[in-house]
Amino acid sequence: MPRLRTVAAVAGAALLAKRALRRRIQASPLWPMPALAEPTSGRPRSRALRLTVASYQPVAEGVVQLRLTGRDLPRWEPGAHLDLVLPSGLVRQYSLCGDPADRTSYTVATRLVGDGRGGSREVHEQVREGVELEVRGPRNRFPLVAASSYVFVAGGIGITPILPMLRALPEGVEWRLLYCGRTRSAMPFLEEVERLDRVTVMEGRPDLDAFFANASDGAAVYCCGPEGLMAAVAERYPRVHLERFTPGAATGGAFEVELRRSGRTLTVPADSSVLAAVREELPNTAYSCEQGFCGTCQQRVLEGEVEHRDELLTDAERAGSMLICVSRARSERLVLDM
Repeated sequence: MPRLRTVAAVAGAALLAKRALRRRIQASPLWPMPALAEPTSGRPRSRALRLTVASYQPVAEGVVQLRLTGRDLPRWEPGAHLDLVLPSGLVRQYSLCGDPADRTSYTVATRLVGDGRGGSREVHEQVREGVELEVRGPRNRFPLVAASSYVFVAGGIGITPILPMLRALPEGVEWRLLYCGRTRSAMPFLEEVERLDRVTVMEGRPDLDAFFANASDGAAVYCCGPEGLMAAVAERYPRVHLERFTPGAATGGAFEVELRRSGRTLTVPADSSVLAAVREELPNTAYSCEQGFCGTCQQRVLEGEVEHRDELLTDAERAGSMLICVSRARSERLVLDM
């Protein structure tokens, strides 16, 4: 009995202390320091969900659509994407292409890339109805901005983030869409797209100059598709909104990276990444997305100034770590705890 009274007294004291601390913070929000609802750089990590693949459906040659079901799912807006943790542990990003008002399911689609990094092949060969997947997000780095008119260019599977945008456009707003692909049979959701007005469909290499000839000055331009298509559109419209989930070319000067625990010093070339250089010396270094989304390759930084290029870390995390797949050095040398 004395022991029970002691436990009860300790629990009561802890509860009173918690309430007192809450009152103290409410009375003076700057004590001891406020937490930012949104970090000034980096992005807060979304909680992981476990969703079930309710349907697995081919929607074009080499393209399958997944519908993942749950309850009271987080809201999303056109342009948002999910991180899917595949059965092997690989993390891949897929644009949401369903209805944002549907709080019971998320819909994504993926094209099989035979010479890719393995994620699309795993989806096509191992994911089926009834499989449970971990999902992170949604997050949106490709939002639909307010504009007087819009021009959309989609290449193949790049139609997925643009479809919800087309459905969400205000009535009466001016817009045009160029949808291109290798062949009509390889273009997902083609029937739905062709039911819309103001759509140009092209097989093979698109004539961008002809399409953009009548584009309104000041139109918001959105493009998603193969790297060559996006580069061609960006050449004509440098301020184009782009969406890409494949590793982009590294840019910046060469620098040195010391791996303190391994006792090795590496040179990271201007056209390569820290991850690539590290994996030449430490091939078992963990990584997944190679785009600064998933956090698998996060490493502690002991010395040096980092140029952060990720989409994940918060300010606090950036103060002492980096994602070595995309981020680089501002200084001539970095020291990592590896």
